[in-house]
Amino acid sequence: MTMQATKRLFDEDAYRTEFTATVLACEPQKKGFSVILDQTCFFPEEGGQTADIGMLFVGEERIAVRDAQVDKENVIRHMVRTAIPEGTTVQGKIDWDKRFSDMQQHSGEHILSGLIHSTFGYNNVGFHLSANEVTLDLDGWMTPEQVEDIERRANEVVYRNIEVIAEYPAPEVLATLEYRSKIEIDGPVRIVTFPGVDVCACCAPQVARTGEIGQIKIIRAAKYKSGIRLHILCGARGLADAQRKQKQVEAIGAALSVKQEKTAAAVAKLQEEMTKLKLELAACQKQLAVGKAERIPEGTANVCLFETDMDKTAQRELVNQLTARCTGLCGVFVGSDGSGYRYIVGSAGPDARELNQKLKESCAARGGGSSDMVQGSLQATEEQLREIFAKL
Repeated sequence: MTMQATKRLFDEDAYRTEFTATVLACEPQKKGFSVILDQTCFFPEEGGQTADIGMLFVGEERIAVRDAQVDKENVIRHMVRTAIPEGTTVQGKIDWDKRFSDMQQHSGEHILSGLIHSTFGYNNVGFHLSANEVTLDLDGWMTPEQVEDIERRANEVVYRNIEVIAEYPAPEVLATLEYRSKIEIDGPVRIVTFPGVDVCACCAPQVARTGEIGQIKIIRAAKYKSGIRLHILCGARGLADAQRKQKQVEAIGAALSVKQEKTAAAVAKLQEEMTKLKLELAACQKQLAVGKAERIPEGTANVCLFETDMDKTAQRELVNQLTARCTGLCGVFVGSDGSGYRYIVGSAGPDARELNQKLKESCAARGGGSSDMVQGSLQATEEQLREIFAKL
């Protein structure tokens, strides 16, 4: 049966949150039911944007709408967990906080895309708007300075608080209109205009004036395919992100005992000090390894040493020092009988891989390497490992 297209009330008024509708059909799905209404305020997943969520009320019963999908015939299906009989009159209410946040993000994306297109000629080739992220993909590269400049100009558009126009132009008007569009569109085309900034085919609800976006913040720009991907946050999302980062800067400043504006310099200084300490530590570890190795008589065949606490650099250095003094296999095991061991085994002659195979068979070792050196981790006792080396 052919179903009539759902009347899109959000096209008429993006700020409308409640409506009354009649159930035209209710179809079972894998995880519930899809309800088709004669009209709706629920914007479906479309144009890179996730769907509105909210409630349908049947008398005193509240039924959550967790998703909305649209087909090629513009029939919108509301995904619910409870069946609603055909012919039922329902009251609908969208989650306004999500709707308005989506409007802020989407309108901010239009401003950025329009400015980038007019400045560099780049096209918007991908857009994703979800509860977790907003990304904008473009088919050209921008330098960090260019990204910063576009962000500044986008916010100037916000400050000007210009009116946003959403309409379905007559076919003869549309034929002469220049606008951005990623795909060919059949049927009526909805055009969203940010005067002097952007004209684009778009199906999603937008803010009425740019001032409602609040702010447009590009939080990250990265190479993507042959162009660039911008991660953006607008309005309340941008404010929440700034507040989170402000707390982080405050915490870093307090930990380093510096003013917030000096945290970057303080961290850089700390990194320099850490690099210096690492070099000093490496020198000490090498001296320690030499000292431990010198306790082993030169010419010893096979050596098996155990350490409870030693980093990989020192462990490897000790193995190297041992293989320079010994004629067989030299193993250093770091850990304990209860927690297991991290091992490195070097060889001054025999193939270390043969021992590694024995460790896999008897100690469930996980690791590998070359004939000169193997490494990995295992579960065994010190006694078991000494027995294995004693039989080499």
